[in-house]
Amino acid sequence: MLLLKLRTTSRLHVDMQPGGGGALNRDRTVSGSPETLGSQAENEALANYELALRFEAPYLLEKLVKDRIVDSAEEGEALFTEAKKFLVLSFTDTGVSWNMYSTRVDEVWHQFILYTSQYAEFCHRFFGQYLHHNPSNAPEAPGRPELKPSTFEGFRARYESLFGEPLPEIWLDSRSVSLSRRVINDNAGLAQVSAENGMASLVGPGGRIDVVVNDIARDALEFISRTGAFYVRELPGDLTDDEKVGLVATLVEHRVLRAAP
Repeated sequence: MLLLKLRTTSRLHVDMQPGGGGALNRDRTVSGSPETLGSQAENEALANYELALRFEAPYLLEKLVKDRIVDSAEEGEALFTEAKKFLVLSFTDTGVSWNMYSTRVDEVWHQFILYTSQYAEFCHRFFGQYLHHNPSNAPEAPGRPELKPSTFEGFRARYESLFGEPLPEIWLDSRSVSLSRRVINDNAGLAQVSAENGMASLVGPGGRIDVVVNDIARDALEFISRTGAFYVRELPGDLTDDEKVGLVATLVEHRVLRAAP
C-alpha cells in the first residue's frame, strides 16, 4: 500500500491501492531483425535510426499548435522527438512489446500518422516497412513474432541504455497536470464512492478500491466517478487549486485517470 501525502497541503491525504533529435548509444547491440546483425549492418542500422531521430516535420508542429494539442511549437517538438524515439526503441527489439506510457506522446504519434504519405515515407525510409499504430502498444510490423509484455521500469532501462540519457519527465503525464489540463476517466459511471470514518474511497469495477482520500475531497471524488472527461479546475468542493492539481496528478500517476492530449 502506497501512502502519498500531497506536498502542497497538510489537509489532503491520498492513499493509493496497488493495482528532437538525438544519438543512439553505440555501445549496445541493436537487433533490427530476428537474425543477429553483423557489425557493419549494426552500424548502418544505427546510422539510419539516428537520421530518423533528426527527421523534421514542421507541418505536424503547426497542426499540434493550431489544434491546441500543445501550447507551443517547442512543446510539440519535444513530444515529437519522444514519439520518434519510441518508434526507434520499439523497432530495435523484436522480443518485447513496449507499451506506450504517455498519452501525450501517443497523441503526437497519432497526429503524425494522419499525414498519410509523409508518415509512410518516413517509415519506409528509416525502418523499411510501414509501422502500424496499435493503441497503447508498440508499432506492429508484419511478420514479427509474438512479443513479450513490457513494464515501465523495463522501458525506462531500455530507453536510457539505448539513448544514453535519462528518461525525460515529458513521459510522466502526471507532471503535466495543471488546472487547465483535461483528463479522462475510462471507468466513468462504473465506479462508486463509499464513505466511512471521515474517509472516502473510489471503488472501481469488480469492487476494486482504487483510491482512499480524506473526506475533504469526497465531492471531488464523486464528480470524478461519474465524469468521463473534465478539466482539473472543474473539480467541485472545498479543495484549493493546489489540492485539485495534486489529487488529479496522483490519480494520473497511478492510471486511475489519464491525461488528455
